[in-house]
Amino acid sequence: MNKPILVIMAAGMGSRYGGLKQIDPVDEKGHIIIDFSLYDAMRAGFERAVFIIKKENEQAFREVIGDRVSKHMEVNFVFQDLNDVPEGFVIPEGRQKPWGTAHAIYSCRDVIDAPFAVINADDYYGVEAFKVLYDYLVSHSDDDKYRYAMVGYRLGNTLTENGSVARGVCVTSEDGYLVTIAERTNIIKTENGAAYSEDGGETYTDISPDTPVSMNMWGFYPSIIKEFGRSLDEFFKNKVEANPLKAECFIPIEVDGLLKADKATVRVLSSKDKWFGVTYKEDKPFVVASIKALKDAGVYPEDLWK
Repeated sequence: MNKPILVIMAAGMGSRYGGLKQIDPVDEKGHIIIDFSLYDAMRAGFERAVFIIKKENEQAFREVIGDRVSKHMEVNFVFQDLNDVPEGFVIPEGRQKPWGTAHAIYSCRDVIDAPFAVINADDYYGVEAFKVLYDYLVSHSDDDKYRYAMVGYRLGNTLTENGSVARGVCVTSEDGYLVTIAERTNIIKTENGAAYSEDGGETYTDISPDTPVSMNMWGFYPSIIKEFGRSLDEFFKNKVEANPLKAECFIPIEVDGLLKADKATVRVLSSKDKWFGVTYKEDKPFVVASIKALKDAGVYPEDLWK
C-alpha cells in the first residue's frame, strides 16, 4: 500500500472573509495556517500533499506555499474547475461558486493512488489530529465495507463570535463510530451555547455545544472517489436545477448516504488539541494569538521550514 496522502481543500472563494484567506499570514515569519497543518502532517508521517485550488490562484499558492514546502514534502496542485461536470450538463448562467467539497475531492481522481486525509486549508487541527488519522490510515483498509475515519471536535470549541459557521453535526455510537452526520450551514454561538437555522436565519433550533462535529478532517481510501463520482451524477441531474447558483455537493451528506446504505463505516477519532480557524476577518487576531501561544509553549519552532 502506498503511503497516505494529505489532500488540502483550498478552492473556496473566501467570500465571508473578504479575500484569499488561505494565504493570509498569521505570524511575523509570514506563515499561514496551512503551514502548521503541513508541518504537523509531516511529523505524523505524510510525505505528499495535494492542494485543491482554483486555476487562477495557482501562482499565488505556488509562491506562498509550494516553493518552500516542496523542499520537505512532495507538493501537487489539482484544480477544482466549474466546468468539470457530466457531459451534456449546461453550467447555469451566473454560477461562480464551486460545486462543493465532494466535487473538490472528485477533482483529485487522477492523482489519488493511496489512502488519504482531507483537511481545509483555513483550519488549524492540532498535532494529535494528524497523528491519529495517519495511524488509522496505515493500519486499516476497505474489506466488505469501506472503512473510513474522521476526526471529531466539540461544537462549542469550533464557533466564532463573528458570525455563522457550517459544520457537519454528528451522532456517534458508544463504540466510537459515526451513526449519522448532517451538514448544518448556519450555526451561531448563543447565550445558551449554540443554535442552527435551516431557513436563512428566520428561526433557530438550539443544539448542545458538546455535540461532536466534523471540521472536514477525513480519512478515506480511493474507493470514495468512485462513490463521489456517482453522487455527483445524481447531484447534477437533480439538485442543481432546484438551486442553480448555490447548490453544493458536500462530503458529510454523501458520507451519510453511504452509512445509510450500509456500504461504509466511519471511525470517529478524537483529538485533545483545540481547533481554530479563520472564517471572518475578525477571527484573525485570535488565530494570531493562538499561534504565538503554541510557539511559546514549544509546540512549533519560530521558523517552520528553516
